[in-house]
Amino acid sequence: MTNLFEPSDHNSQNLSSENIDLTATNGAGFRFDQGFTFLVYLFATITVAILFVMTWVIFKEAQPAIAKFGFGFLWDQDWDTGNQIFGALPYIYGTLVSSAIAICLTVPIGISVALVTSEDFLPDVVKNIIAFVVELIAAIPSVIIGLWGIFVFIPILEPLQKWLSILLKFIPLFNTQDPAGNNMLTAGIILSIMILPTMAAISRDVLMVIPKELRSASMALGSTRWETIFRVLLPAGFSGMVSAAMLALGRALGETMAVTMVIGNSPQISISLLDPAYTIPAVLANEFAEAEPGLHIGALSYLGLILFALTLLVNIGAVLLVQWVGRKNR
Repeated sequence: MTNLFEPSDHNSQNLSSENIDLTATNGAGFRFDQGFTFLVYLFATITVAILFVMTWVIFKEAQPAIAKFGFGFLWDQDWDTGNQIFGALPYIYGTLVSSAIAICLTVPIGISVALVTSEDFLPDVVKNIIAFVVELIAAIPSVIIGLWGIFVFIPILEPLQKWLSILLKFIPLFNTQDPAGNNMLTAGIILSIMILPTMAAISRDVLMVIPKELRSASMALGSTRWETIFRVLLPAGFSGMVSAAMLALGRALGETMAVTMVIGNSPQISISLLDPAYTIPAVLANEFAEAEPGLHIGALSYLGLILFALTLLVNIGAVLLVQWVGRKNR
């Protein structure tokens, strides 16, 4: 009698490891996957090519300034369009310090918003409203935020800044007599408001995709809610939060209109955060339209090249940081 539960020789032959080819490349499905992969590589190559073309165009326009000033342009402080003397240090300083203030304020606030809107601290309706309001800030044009800063935020902040200048004048960061409100600190706070949606939204998405089993396992081992957050959730989402912070920092480095309207636009280097300052995007916006061809256009293009290099270095540093932390946690 034939055993119905034993496979036939024909089926056994088909199921043998010699006849199963998991890397087979025939069939319509594979051709579709191959075409999609080709499109992905094509668009990625086009993106990189556009990036190189943009860099080359800016580099070409900056040639007159590069040829005359060289690397000394980076630490010279004079900017005299009449005498064709240009230096980038005040603008580099203003860009880096204002962005640093913004990211230092945004990271803790953004992570806090992400925790509140992703964990069960509040009812779902309240969490959704908070998340929606924070993300709605990203839809506000920067010029509107700049106008709000001039007419609403600076009048509120100016008395506080004057109080800080009187009470903490022995600290160099606040050693300014009678601050006017249009200064580095105001620009940093405005920038932090503008980049908060990026930091909060991405961090929230990162926390929400962390498996629930990690939370349950941590609490089952006796951890409190806050121990679970600081020892499990935040380390698990560290790489995603670093990416969010770098995207937010890139937005802060390149922000133009809002910063131009509140920073004071003074090409002077001052340790005090209550003094006016200037940034690379602000000087590009203010002078490029009226710049004369030649050395002035070259100096402004040189500034644009420096801003591009700063953004690139920030992203490279973020990648290296994530890789270092990943190797350390293995």
